[in-house]
Amino acid sequence: MSPSPRCRIFIFDLGDVLFSWSPVTSTSISPQTLKAILSSTVWRQYECGRFSEDECYRLVAEKFSLDPVEVRQAILDARNSLQPDDEFLRFVYELQEEEQGRLRIFAMSNISAPDYAVARCKPAKWEIFERVFTSAGVGMRKPDLRFFKYVLDEIKAEPSSVVFVDDRSENVLAARSLGINGIIFDDANHVRQALRYLVCNPVSRGLAFLELRAGCLESETDLGQQVPENYAQLLILEATSNRNLVDYVHHPHTWNFFKGNPIFTTNTFPADMDTTSIGLMVTHPDGDHVVHSVMDEMLQYTTEDGITTTYFDSERQRIDPVVALNVLTLFYSRGRGEELSKTLEWVLGILEHRAYLDGTRYYETAESFLFFASRLLRNTEDAFLHSRLAPLLRERILERAGVPGDALALSMRVLAGAVVGLRMERDLAALLPLQCEDGGWEPSWIYKYGSSGVKIGNRGLTTALALKAITVLDETRLQPGSRIPSDFPTPQSQAQSEPRPRTSTLTPNSRVSRGISSIPLPSPSPSPTLPSPKRVMRERCFSASSIAKGVYAYLFPDSERAHSSWIFRNSSLGAHISTCNA
Repeated sequence: MSPSPRCRIFIFDLGDVLFSWSPVTSTSISPQTLKAILSSTVWRQYECGRFSEDECYRLVAEKFSLDPVEVRQAILDARNSLQPDDEFLRFVYELQEEEQGRLRIFAMSNISAPDYAVARCKPAKWEIFERVFTSAGVGMRKPDLRFFKYVLDEIKAEPSSVVFVDDRSENVLAARSLGINGIIFDDANHVRQALRYLVCNPVSRGLAFLELRAGCLESETDLGQQVPENYAQLLILEATSNRNLVDYVHHPHTWNFFKGNPIFTTNTFPADMDTTSIGLMVTHPDGDHVVHSVMDEMLQYTTEDGITTTYFDSERQRIDPVVALNVLTLFYSRGRGEELSKTLEWVLGILEHRAYLDGTRYYETAESFLFFASRLLRNTEDAFLHSRLAPLLRERILERAGVPGDALALSMRVLAGAVVGLRMERDLAALLPLQCEDGGWEPSWIYKYGSSGVKIGNRGLTTALALKAITVLDETRLQPGSRIPSDFPTPQSQAQSEPRPRTSTLTPNSRVSRGISSIPLPSPSPSPTLPSPKRVMRERCFSASSIAKGVYAYLFPDSERAHSSWIFRNSSLGAHISTCNA
């Protein structure tokens, strides 16, 4: 099952999409007046073949009190200015080649017969079109629904398999009203990105992006400087299980954030609990005694409140709840969670009182806290921890459904939701079209320097987590007998507030499997009551950089699956997209 709409038919407008033209003429007719002529009732009828060329010019001259000779010359000038967009046409041709003949290309234009005859003489890639539908040829014009219905009937296509691209919103709206996927053409680069989203498989594109840059997926700051560091590499490895993608400096004992010399900080930089906790869990060092000896050392670095610190350095008494979560994850995965009870109470308090909403000292977004809290749940079978953490985390994640976010925040939200039985469909709908044309996602900021506030992001990490989010939701579709990843909790048909019993036992010396195994899902049970609107975040509407789906989140298997049309707009892409799925 593919997470993208997988459209195979493109229908393009000609003027102002595949061809450009100029309203500036050699006559006294101004560009504004010329545009008014082209929008007049007379011209619309002319485009449908109801008037001859001479009749049209005469009627236009009468309506606008102009000289018919001037009208004719203005139209000829505009017609001759018509030029193909070679770069965009080349993109369409190359996309058709990439799809190995599975992509059908059509054109659909409001254009008179004389204007179309001139356009066909232009040196454009007309061979890519299977057929061109003109208003003059069929006697109908956009945005008439019958024109769209006629084209669909002629090409024998279902609306949901078609992408229509036009520069006029009313034409796109008409197409969408029939279930056609519509894109408003307002920026060629962004429209290319939107078309790839609708046609190409996002997972294969994302994997190709990672593999092409294997070993070079370095982090960078918001100042544009590269930061060779271990932490993001370890998270990429955890998300992909592909050692060939990453390049880190292995540490046999405690880990340092930086691969080499520190950047934007002190000349000497101590090992930190954060990178060490991730490193010990992801690289699986030989011998449990190494892991337990490091954990024993970690217990020596706590505050007077009993909260674990960030660094193996008594002079740096820094605390951060995300760091604390990663340390807790290591300890609980080794059956030693009770040794950090005060740290656990601290992070539970942060979760309960939403203290994470503005990020933390070292982590930029609320989603970082929620994601690493879900990672803690995912790596332990401890019933007490699940009873304390899972219900509250579920509620807090549900509050974030649909909140605007960058690609990393959306990916983390989807993954965190899956751990506690939430299907964050709306957030996945927002994530998918943010994929760049090269297959990766932009380097969202995940962490920052505590003192300077310089932010750090990593395209490889964002892409790896985005692919994981797509895969997880695709693997957990709400269908009897569908499959879910083994490293996510098996849903139980119990009350939401009850702890979820697990099907396997994790011993102190074992680790959670990263593989994908088949676990059948039970049939959906009745839906629980969702939090009231007053309890959810106020920020419900998507910003211009987001794509909306008509649901906040799907619950599995505690809810009935909703079926709704996807209708969304992505102004950050410069493109507007609508897809309709049953």
